[in-house]
Amino acid sequence: MASNVTTKSRGDAAEDRALLYLQNQGLLLVERNYRVARGPSARGAEVDLIMRDRDGTLVFVEVRQRSSNQHGGAAASVGRGKQQRCIRGAQHYLMELNAWPPCRFDVVAIDGDLLTWLPAAFDAA
Repeated sequence: MASNVTTKSRGDAAEDRALLYLQNQGLLLVERNYRVARGPSARGAEVDLIMRDRDGTLVFVEVRQRSSNQHGGAAASVGRGKQQRCIRGAQHYLMELNAWPPCRFDVVAIDGDLLTWLPAAFDAA
């Protein structure tokens, strides 16, 4: 029997798992899969999860999954380009708000069955 598992379905499952984990840590979902088109020849901006922490901090979350931690694992795959797309997405999202709350960028790395939450994994600087 052929597997119908696609890259998108694996990514969606990883986001589902990350969302449930973060909600269990007390964060509230604000928005999921926030995307901004950039143009036909340029990559857009994207944020997997936008959450609100208990203290009011708006948390922009990048979820990465790898089948194992070989080659540095999921966390190591969040390079500067991926960070920049997340930052652009956050900036675009924040433009819609009247006042900017405190913000941070987290990563949820899933390597096989191991989920690791990295609060403040990178910043916009």
